[in-house]
Amino acid sequence: MRKTAGSTLGVVTSVTLRVQHARRAECLAFVPFDERGAALRFVATLRDQARAAWESANERGIDIAAIEHMDARCLALLREDGADRAHGVAIPPEASIALLVTLELPPAIGAAQAFDEIGRARDRNAPDSPLVRFCRVLEAAGVLDRVEIAVPGDTVRRQQLLALREAVPSGVNARVGRAKQSIDRRIEKTAADMIVPFEHVGELMAIYDEQFRRRGLDAAVWGHISDGNLHPNVIPRSLADVESGRDAIREFGRAVRRLGGSPLAEHGVGRNPTKQALLRDMYGEEGIDEMRAVKRAIDPEWKMSPGVLFAST
Repeated sequence: MRKTAGSTLGVVTSVTLRVQHARRAECLAFVPFDERGAALRFVATLRDQARAAWESANERGIDIAAIEHMDARCLALLREDGADRAHGVAIPPEASIALLVTLELPPAIGAAQAFDEIGRARDRNAPDSPLVRFCRVLEAAGVLDRVEIAVPGDTVRRQQLLALREAVPSGVNARVGRAKQSIDRRIEKTAADMIVPFEHVGELMAIYDEQFRRRGLDAAVWGHISDGNLHPNVIPRSLADVESGRDAIREFGRAVRRLGGSPLAEHGVGRNPTKQALLRDMYGEEGIDEMRAVKRAIDPEWKMSPGVLFAST
């Protein structure tokens, strides 16, 4: 499912209930790559495997729930802040990108069985299980021996890997806060939330790289790479960096639309001037006025998510 800019109202017309199967077991894997192209090929393979699992009701393929990524600057932030050491995760110094893969497994699988399957994955007589298939995809990509993994039931390791991922935006926000306090009170968070079809993710990453490099900006990019949803964040050293970052985001928005995506993929549109500018770039004032008219007709008192997409005026 492709993400798009969030709406401001919703009307429930019907509800279908169904009994869910037993909750599936989850395995979390931190997978570092030295080269971004290899990581993108790996993600493409997992997307294909996830499609195969869906089409065969999990009799083949690999049920991948999510794949997130952290770029080289993100990994550097983790080292600078000591988050890698605090959470016991070894990040190879040569890694230029890391993935956090959430793999869903049959409900009955526990830690002992998971470790047994991982240990036997290189054995041609290993069971044809989703976890063995996953390990073999890792092996084909040349990264099986570098993976940090939390098997089902290992809640401590799972929380460590999740905390490592959350340490990235926390690290960026802390640097923004320090710059605001020590350099210029007008400095603020400068970030975007954009999505493109997966086949254009590599191109969008290259556009981010080029714009940030040309402008001399320090920036970190992370996001939901399997969805093509990337979050570029400027790490400001001056107010000029913030202003240049805003201009870069407008450039990104134009590139994303050209690639068939949306520059407003998730949230925060109505409370961010830069995202408001992106909204105007997408629809123009006339288009926004038409959306406001629809909202006023259904929500005349402006009670449903006020300010989430645009002001009430």
